[in-house]
Amino acid sequence: MAGNTIGKLFTVTTSGESHGPGMSAIVDGCPPGLSLCEEDIQAELERRRPGKSRFTSQRREPDQVRIVSGVFEGVTTGTPINLVIDNVDQKPKDYSAIKDKFRPGHADFTYHHKYGIRDYRGGGRSSARETVMRVAAGAIAKKYLGEKLGIDIYGFLSQLGPIKVDCIDREVIDTNPFFSADPGKVTELENFMDQLRKEGDSIGAKIDIVATGVPVGLGEPVFDKLEADIAHALMSINAVKGIEIGAGFSVVTQRGSEHRDEIDTSGFKQNNSGGTLGGISSGQDILASIALKPTSSIIKVADTIDKQG
Repeated sequence: MAGNTIGKLFTVTTSGESHGPGMSAIVDGCPPGLSLCEEDIQAELERRRPGKSRFTSQRREPDQVRIVSGVFEGVTTGTPINLVIDNVDQKPKDYSAIKDKFRPGHADFTYHHKYGIRDYRGGGRSSARETVMRVAAGAIAKKYLGEKLGIDIYGFLSQLGPIKVDCIDREVIDTNPFFSADPGKVTELENFMDQLRKEGDSIGAKIDIVATGVPVGLGEPVFDKLEADIAHALMSINAVKGIEIGAGFSVVTQRGSEHRDEIDTSGFKQNNSGGTLGGISSGQDILASIALKPTSSIIKVADTIDKQG
């Protein structure tokens, strides 16, 4: 299976299955001299960790990361950094009864027909469990960008089903189970999700990502545009079905006079472009949004077939 590595100068290769022994990643290209310890990575993993509220996966994983190589005396050496996280709450037997069935909305059907074999334990490689190593590797990149270049990156829930945030308060993002940037919406989100769970159903969501302090000049014209690289990375995340940069799909109804980001001596007057022009960073904040499909792992009965048709 190809496609397990992303990046060129800074590369990340992940491995592991949802209900296998564990997950791992190789981070290659991290410059030497970066102060790095497991606690730096653990802080980001804690934000992702499942089982923290009734609104997330109830799988109980401590997600304790181990740095196996690439760090000496608390500093990166420039050699590949090997990260390992054990799967503690794997339950492969839970999937025995449906091992020959194709779960609607999952990758069972396509994996079987492409490879002729698949890991039926929670989707194996196609499970969102794979993202735990993206978070671990991303923590290293985030730390380097912050300390060496002054780039700050954060994200938040901007919409859950029909509920949209009315304001953005970065200080409250980590204080609620939804990572909502609007404290006034948390109770509404809780009630909505509680009702949805009673119905045995799920819902989609929109996440906004912001990168501040990005210098002018990142990205290459034509095929290696900055927004193309961002789209590639974000669209590869499990359940992501759409991406927007800046004004995104709302440009369809915008006029040219409205959309263009005018400039004066103090800088850009707005940021419909999302921080890129011609595929190159403009020095404004990078603005990206992703749409995630509703999870297919719900209790509502659905039609399907098995390997025998």
